[in-house]
Amino acid sequence: MNDKQPGFIGRIWSTLRKPSAKYSLLTLLLVGGVGGIVFWGGFNTAVHMTNSLEFCITCHEMRDTVYKEYKETIHYQNKHGVRAACPDCHVPKEWTYMMLRKAKASLELYSKLTGKIDTPEKFEKHRMELATDEWARMKAAGSRECRNCHSWDAMEAAKQKPAAQKKHAMAQATGKTCIDCHKGIAHLLPAEYVEPDEQ
Repeated sequence: MNDKQPGFIGRIWSTLRKPSAKYSLLTLLLVGGVGGIVFWGGFNTAVHMTNSLEFCITCHEMRDTVYKEYKETIHYQNKHGVRAACPDCHVPKEWTYMMLRKAKASLELYSKLTGKIDTPEKFEKHRMELATDEWARMKAAGSRECRNCHSWDAMEAAKQKPAAQKKHAMAQATGKTCIDCHKGIAHLLPAEYVEPDEQ
């Protein structure tokens, strides 16, 4: 026979498993519901905060490299006053895809923690690898984030230069996505990047 008394954790677990004789089911449901709403609201607030330009440039690896480049592009400042910030291009809007991207981004923090890209020199050393990974992600998603702002239907081909009209028509006919042709649109291309042959 075991005369051992349960420990602190054992007593808590035992209490949690017992049916409640003190509180009504309605009270428990209300407390659980309010707790769930508070948790969900806090979670969504945190997700929203991490989907901002201000959050992205808290890391000096971003602020001192790609952010400086981005500030020189049409995505940052233009005659229309429309700005596409980091999350607009790098984080999907749909909830499921957004959460998957956030999970992958948390794994990317490993590079920060280990100092893999903690100086501009180290960042440049890994720029091709970083860019290639991002281009592959965008290609796999069909340039979904680009298409939040740019779509074939919204383009007025007649207002484009003849070369752009031709390339866009060919891209649309062959199923190409934005990133197939528009690498380096918001950031510098890696030094070792070679432009693919035109077809």
